[in-house]
This record gives sequence, C-alpha cells and structure tokens, in this order.
Amino acid sequence: MARFPFSAIVGQDEMKLALLIAAVDPTIGGVMVFGDRGTGKSTAARALASLLPPIMVMDGCRFGCSPESPRACPGPCEGTKASKRAVPFVDLPLGATEDRVLGSLDLERALRTGEKVFEPGLLARAHRGFLYIDEINLLEDHLVDLLLDVAASGENVVEREGLSVRHKARFVLIGSGNPEEGELRPQLLDRFGLSVEVRTPRAIEDRVEIMRRCAAHDADSNVFSASWAEDDDKVLHQIARGQKRLTKMDVPDDVLVDAARLCSAIGVDGLRGELTLMRAARAYAALKGAKLVRREHLLHIAPLALRHRLRRDVLDESGSSARIERAIAEHFV
Repeated sequence: MARFPFSAIVGQDEMKLALLIAAVDPTIGGVMVFGDRGTGKSTAARALASLLPPIMVMDGCRFGCSPESPRACPGPCEGTKASKRAVPFVDLPLGATEDRVLGSLDLERALRTGEKVFEPGLLARAHRGFLYIDEINLLEDHLVDLLLDVAASGENVVEREGLSVRHKARFVLIGSGNPEEGELRPQLLDRFGLSVEVRTPRAIEDRVEIMRRCAAHDADSNVFSASWAEDDDKVLHQIARGQKRLTKMDVPDDVLVDAARLCSAIGVDGLRGELTLMRAARAYAALKGAKLVRREHLLHIAPLALRHRLRRDVLDESGSSARIERAIAEHFV
C-alpha cells in the first residue's frame, strides 16, 4: 500500500511547516509534536520521508555511506558502486534497549569466529534520514539523552565490550506524544529545535474531508497517491530550492537584534532559543524563496522555536503560544 501523500493531509499547517523546515535544515535539532491521539502526527512524518528523493548509498554498507565520502564508516564497507535507496525512516519502539539503539558487539559472530565486530543499531539505520519516536514522553530519560546528544553532534560513539566505534549518524529526530500521558522533562524538551501543538480539527468540513480522503486512500492507495503526485512534486521542489538557498541565506543584524529582544522579553534561559530561532527563520525564508531573512520570517516562526523553552509562570495561566504572541504585539507591532 502506498503511503498517504504529504499534500493530502488536511490542515495541521504548523506541523507540516515544522517538518518542511527540518527537511531544509536538519541541523535545527528535530521536531517535537505534542497533541491529541489520531491527528496524523506519524502519518505526516512518514509522508514527508517517502516524498523526498532517493539517496545514493555505497553497496554493501551497513552505515549508509554516501559516494562523496566512501568508506567513512567503521566497516566492513568494501563496495565500489553506489545505488539508490529510499530516505530511511526508522521507528524507535519504546521497549528498545540501549544496545539496540546505539549498536553493540555482534555476539553470534564473536562466538563463532572469535572476531570482535560491531553490529550497527537503529542510529546507523537512520543515518541521512528520519528517526521517529512515538510517545517519546514515555521513553526512558537516559535513552532520550543519548538520542539528543547524537542528533546534535551527528556522530554516534560506542565504547563498550572492548569496542571503540565512531560512525556518522545524521538524522532528523521527530518525537510525538500526548501530554495527558506524561510530559517530557524541560531539560530534554529544550534540546529539540522546534515544537508543535496539534489539535483535533473542529470544523465539520475538515473532518468530513479527512474521512473522504482516508476512504479514497483505503480503496486504492496507488490511484489516490497518483492524484496528489503533482502537489507533492511542488512540495519537493520547494524543499530542494530551500536547501539550495540555505547556504547563501543572509541574516541581517537588525533581525538578530529582533531575535534577542524577543527571547529576552519572554524570559528564555540560555542562548539556545536565539540560535534556534535564527536557524529556523533562515530555513523558513529559504523555503519561501526569499533572498534574505526579514522580520516577518522571524516572527512567523517564533512560536515553533520558542514555545517549549518558556518557564512556567504561576501568575500567568496563559499558554506559551499566547505569551509569545503577546510579546510580539507589545514589542514589534
């Protein structure tokens, strides 16, 4: 069955925008999606991964080496040719062990031949793609710590059982969860680049349209996907254009001042907020086809980059998004 097309997802514009920004600039730090059950969180992430063009991978490489940097992995990687593969999309189950995530000694081969060979984990499989964690707020904290460290550094380092292995692990980390089932620790939530709040559509027209499209996809997924192929091609072109523009995108000093003023006004701790806001605004401007980052790009993307970094104020019962919008109205409008 063909996956649900990205363009066919009804509403959820903020979630789709966050995923597109992460696709343009994977270094932003991943996307955290909190919201109601059954609102298309995993569907949107999988649809975006399937939308992206295939990547070139060295034949026989278990670490996803690209032709531009062959044999850059711990090996064995003896392939001389490259072939196309779909962009990896790896699901990390809640019950996964640390060895399964990071990789470990291949015990079967060690017992059979006496060789110490590294068996890659889920992080190696996700290299150059997406790592998706549903109900991330229920995942053990030490695993979330490890994942965020690797996502930030782009490398996985394993020192155990006499092995010393280092390999590239660059992926877009996408976490989703329902706040009613438990919150993610603020220290960990702050490490995500963007945060999205997803709610069940209230408009009757939207709910009916969702049922129509799901029914059409269930009846014949290939025909349904083909009917949305042109729209998905436009999204793909937009991502490719954004990635190309990103390296040349300039952020003027006045926009940097705006970012600092906004973060100071809402009380963001540290400088991660400003840095992420700058990168997200740059990726958004590139996605929109702009030549440089302007204030409107920065303010539009501010809730995504900052809402999960605010301290709770017992004297202010309004949500994080409302506090950001209020600060924007007071200082920039």
